[in-house]
Amino acid sequence: MNRMSIAAALWLVIGLSATSAWADFKMERALKLEPGGSFTLEADIGSVVLTGESASGARVLVTSDVDLDRDFDFAFDETPGGVKVTIKRRGPRRLFGGWFRDNDTRIAIQVPTKTDVHLNTSGGSIRTSHVEGVVGVHTSGGSLDISAITGNVDGDTSGGGIRMRDVRGHVDANTSGGSISIVDVRGDVRANTSGGGITIDDVSGDLQASTSGGSVDVRGAGGRVDANSSGGGVTVRFAPGNSKGGVVSSSGGSVRTEIDPSARVSIDAHASGGGVDSDVPVTIQGKVERASLRGDMNGGGPTLRLRSSGGGVRITGTSRPASR
Repeated sequence: MNRMSIAAALWLVIGLSATSAWADFKMERALKLEPGGSFTLEADIGSVVLTGESASGARVLVTSDVDLDRDFDFAFDETPGGVKVTIKRRGPRRLFGGWFRDNDTRIAIQVPTKTDVHLNTSGGSIRTSHVEGVVGVHTSGGSLDISAITGNVDGDTSGGGIRMRDVRGHVDANTSGGSISIVDVRGDVRANTSGGGITIDDVSGDLQASTSGGSVDVRGAGGRVDANSSGGGVTVRFAPGNSKGGVVSSSGGSVRTEIDPSARVSIDAHASGGGVDSDVPVTIQGKVERASLRGDMNGGGPTLRLRSSGGGVRITGTSRPASR
């Protein structure tokens, strides 16, 4: 089965699963969209699934367990450079006897792989994959799941967690209501949450991570790291050879870093809630104290500042992968 046949089969599966025997509403549109264009969705309801495919053109399938025609206006606009789909409610939101459950509405979208994507919904989760272009997604009512993207990603939600993986570009992830998980990014990362923990694995560029409601756990940091938590501990494992330093701090727990023993950095560590311990060789500057450590690794370099007011600080060595 070739790629086109597989794509058609997947679309049929999506369509059949979305239009169950209980679906009260279905609307489908095929739109002109060439590779290199843009696709924009502005929706006041619904969860969204967007997938990039090799074929030209965009397809949009909207299904719901309620009759959307009563309360929503639909617009499908085609221009030489892109497509815009708008789903707007006509009046105030119904709470009883109407469409207050946004997850009852599903929006399935296919676009060419090479497409800039902008998705905005106030009613549910967003899942986007296999796109080569700029990806911007925003929801006020659900989670974000972004994968297999070649391009910069900007994701924002007020109502759920964020999961991103396999991104070849810079990442900006913000949520007020959940955790953040990011894996395999070839670029810079900024991740901020007020409502959960942050886990990040394998980032080649600089990294900023901040949370008010959980811990921060970073592995394979390839660039400078600025990581902070007000609600838990912070652990940062620098990639072998990383000497770019940063700031790692916590007011709600301990701080732990793993760094290549051959890295050239200047250490400035202090703990007001415990001691400072180091397993890597540091040339001490000034007086030796239990709660602080200042000195250079391998002659010094960019500063790695470590701060904890809720526990201790520990510095350990990162071993290099065995050569083959």
